[in-house]
Amino acid sequence: MSANRTLLDACAELALLAGAHALSHYSPAIAVDVKADGSPVTRADREAEQFAREWLARRFPGDAVLGEEFGAGGASGAGRRWVIDPIDGTRSFVKGVPLWGTLIAVMEGDDVLAGAANFPACGEWIAAARGEGAWWNGSRASVSSVASLGAATLLHTGTPFGDAARRARWDALADRADTVRTWGDCFGYLMVATGRAEVMMDPVLNVWDAASVMVIVEEAGGTFTDWTGARTADGIGGIATNAALAGEVRAGLCGLA
Repeated sequence: MSANRTLLDACAELALLAGAHALSHYSPAIAVDVKADGSPVTRADREAEQFAREWLARRFPGDAVLGEEFGAGGASGAGRRWVIDPIDGTRSFVKGVPLWGTLIAVMEGDDVLAGAANFPACGEWIAAARGEGAWWNGSRASVSSVASLGAATLLHTGTPFGDAARRARWDALADRADTVRTWGDCFGYLMVATGRAEVMMDPVLNVWDAASVMVIVEEAGGTFTDWTGARTADGIGGIATNAALAGEVRAGLCGLA
């Protein structure tokens, strides 16, 4: 078994376990705190991330860890780093909307080696690693072959753009699409990677939001960049597309061919 396949399996296992932990607290009655940036956080976020950190400390004690809720930890100075978002879509989670996910990725420097996203309230998971493909509920995943924007489904998270020019470029692109929906957060990237949508966009992402979905979309045959067109998990937002529409979408959104 290749090293990346081992990492794929580890990401999938941890995403399933930590996601199940989050699901055990899934209720609109859950208490909600507000973080300094104004975003919500719950006991489920914190406990699922703590579970993931303890699992990684046992299985990969020589690696570093970065999580949304507790920051950097693990082995200091390690070249390899695990990135955790225990609940991507906490706003959905606390409203009882099932389109939230648990994200796990492993990086070496700026390179994402493997990642997984588990959607326990929907009964779906997807995992990928470099050179190993993307696997959706255990079967190979692939982006769609839709090559016309007029036949495409475009998704976005629905958060403020913070930039009028970027918003205008998105609106112009969306006006040409067949369907536009706000099936946002990590769920939108699942839809692209499994061929059920063609474009997913976020104006703002953190590395724990982007790392796992980047490798998943790319290994499913799609593309992932930030809003400058850079292929990165730590840039300005995120744009995921199938391969057939990648050039046209980035020409519209980023001014790139």
